[in-house]
Amino acid sequence: MVEIVKPALEHLPSYKAALERGWSPDNVRLEEATREQLAAIEKDPVAFLADLDDPQAKGGAISLPDGKKVPRLPGFRRWIWDGEASGSIGFRWQPGTAALPPHVLGHIGHAVVPWKRRRGYATEALRLMLEEARAVGLPYVEITAKPGNPASHKVILANGGKLVERFFEDAAYGGVESLRFRIEL
Repeated sequence: MVEIVKPALEHLPSYKAALERGWSPDNVRLEEATREQLAAIEKDPVAFLADLDDPQAKGGAISLPDGKKVPRLPGFRRWIWDGEASGSIGFRWQPGTAALPPHVLGHIGHAVVPWKRRRGYATEALRLMLEEARAVGLPYVEITAKPGNPASHKVILANGGKLVERFFEDAAYGGVESLRFRIEL
């Protein structure tokens, strides 16, 4: 059974083991993000976990891939769990609006560990995260995926997503073409 769990000390050893196997929860910063997370876990596991759950956006600024600092949005991360860490899914938003700043690619992003892909984990994790997104009161969420990533397209479409546009990502992410999907809540 796949569920999404709030990151906690009891789950941390399994999550850390996935990082140590080379998995990255960040589809943009990859190995750099993995190294940063392992260092943060080593330095202060409790602070690391607290940073993953910030629905009031009390944490510090966020560094974009190009190094630019931007204000943190309210958001939280959940771990995809089947008895062990199987991935990560995050949700972020702006209070009072479904709109996102140009540097934020979408409301929800996910990454499944390679050894558990093609089992429906991402589809189920997104379905569960949509329940949490509804609680915030948004009318819809937007999720982006690269044109050459049919696995992500399938996950989004299976959860009611509709393609709304092709666009070029913010320069901080390389300015490459991407697809924006919308899921009505």
